Amino acid sequence: MVEAESATPTATPNDEEADRDMTTPDPPVDPGPHLLFDVDRHVATITLNRPEKGNALSPAMAEGMQRIWERVRTDPSIRCVIITGAGDRHLCTGADLDAVAESGRVSGGFGPITHEVRYSSRQCDVWKPVICAVNGTVAGGGLHFVVDADIIVASKGVTFLDTHVNVGMVGAIENIGLAKRLPLGTALRMTLQGRNYRLTAERAFQLGLVDELTEPEELMSTARAIAGDIALNSPTAVSLSQRAVWSSVEMPYSHAVEYGYALLRMNWMHPDFTEGPRAFTEGRAPTWTVDTPG
Repeated sequence: MVEAESATPTATPNDEEADRDMTTPDPPVDPGPHLLFDVDRHVATITLNRPEKGNALSPAMAEGMQRIWERVRTDPSIRCVIITGAGDRHLCTGADLDAVAESGRVSGGFGPITHEVRYSSRQCDVWKPVICAVNGTVAGGGLHFVVDADIIVASKGVTFLDTHVNVGMVGAIENIGLAKRLPLGTALRMTLQGRNYRLTAERAFQLGLVDELTEPEELMSTARAIAGDIALNSPTAVSLSQRAVWSSVEMPYSHAVEYGYALLRMNWMHPDFTEGPRAFTEGRAPTWTVDTPG
């Protein structure tokens, strides 16, 4: 099933679209007590909301993130996601160690990672672009949101560190992601030195982990501007292009380009493939056809 939708997220809806929005509201999502979720002009914003605990991850947040990502996956009006933290000190400091000390376990179990760790879009198989707006320190499990993001925008002065080994835990999932986005030595230094090695935002930008540095007061406006640009484009073309690039990280080059060409051919059958050139020729904004998950 498909749904036609204007390509311009900032455009004022006409009366018919406004009536439709009022009569068929998006289904609500319950993010739980420690997460905020908002959708505006095709862009969803997820805020980790435990500033008094460094936005540390609680069991309730693990469940809430799964519900949010399912909403993002199934809601055709959402074209891009921003994830950030409440306050100006921390994006996320990883697992809530007070809760771990009390229970003797973390939220994950003994099943495969696809069932047990579901904080990020990649872990939940959601193929819509994600911008991580790093507003403060990122430590340990908070790195999930960084390494699995498509674009990373960070405030000047923030730091990245991994503290797993300091508290007797294995640095693995997030650290493997770091090794894909940083020089191996830097990823290993973060992993093995623990809290005694802090990667500054400025150095992370030099090494390619951070894509854009901003002043703290410009962080969210920069992230929203990038998200707005993405939301203007064909959602189907964006999603397939995203898959092509991410797959290249895991495949040999010859396999990756073959897979990319298969995705490209798939798009030939989509209405956006002809709508884009037609709109360009006619000098108008395209009206994209948005696939609705069935």
